[in-house]
Amino acid sequence: MILECTKCHTRYLVPDSAIGADGRTVRCASCKHSWFQAGAPVLDLVARAEAAPIAPPPVAPRMEAEVERQPAPPPAADPAASPYEDYDAFAHEPPFRPRRNPARRWTVAAIAAGIAMLAAAALVFYADLPGLAGQLFRPATGTPLKIVSKPVDQHTFNGNEIFAVSGIVLNPTDTRQPIPDIRADLRDAQKRIVFSWIIRPEATTLPPKGQVQFNSAQVNVPVNAQELVLSFSGEAAH
Repeated sequence: MILECTKCHTRYLVPDSAIGADGRTVRCASCKHSWFQAGAPVLDLVARAEAAPIAPPPVAPRMEAEVERQPAPPPAADPAASPYEDYDAFAHEPPFRPRRNPARRWTVAAIAAGIAMLAAAALVFYADLPGLAGQLFRPATGTPLKIVSKPVDQHTFNGNEIFAVSGIVLNPTDTRQPIPDIRADLRDAQKRIVFSWIIRPEATTLPPKGQVQFNSAQVNVPVNAQELVLSFSGEAAH
């Protein structure tokens, strides 16, 4: 609705609802003049309301637009192109190192120890250390040495029966030989061993064509002993 001051003719644009259907007194803001302004007819208000364009309701954005704005998912991996298709747990290629074999390591260590022992043995013999060689490498059987015994000496000393044995060990070969221990066996009439002991010679090795003496004595040997048999320890008695 357009109002016009009846005095200064200043015009104002006011809504119809501000005047109402019954009208009201209004005052000019320019000259302060007041007058009664009649309301607009009811039919005119209804016609204006019907003629006013109706604003369409807000339309929600379509879901397709939102879907389009979302980033596309990454392409799925091709199973046929998997790098682990030909994986072998026991292969010696990357990404794994070759597996170590503990048995092989122990075998190598044993071989190394054997070589070290052989080297030590050669050093002992070639360095001419007869005492050490005789203790470490004293043969048990098959020695070329010979035992030559002397007659047994039996006598009484301080009320005890003494059984004394003596003799020599010969080396008939041209090389130095280790001397094994001597075993002394006393046998009865049925060739059964009734008493035995070990005699250790004074030396541990013999030079070529050399000899060494041995002596030993026992107290109160069995009275049924009738024969003395001397042999190297580990050999069959003869």
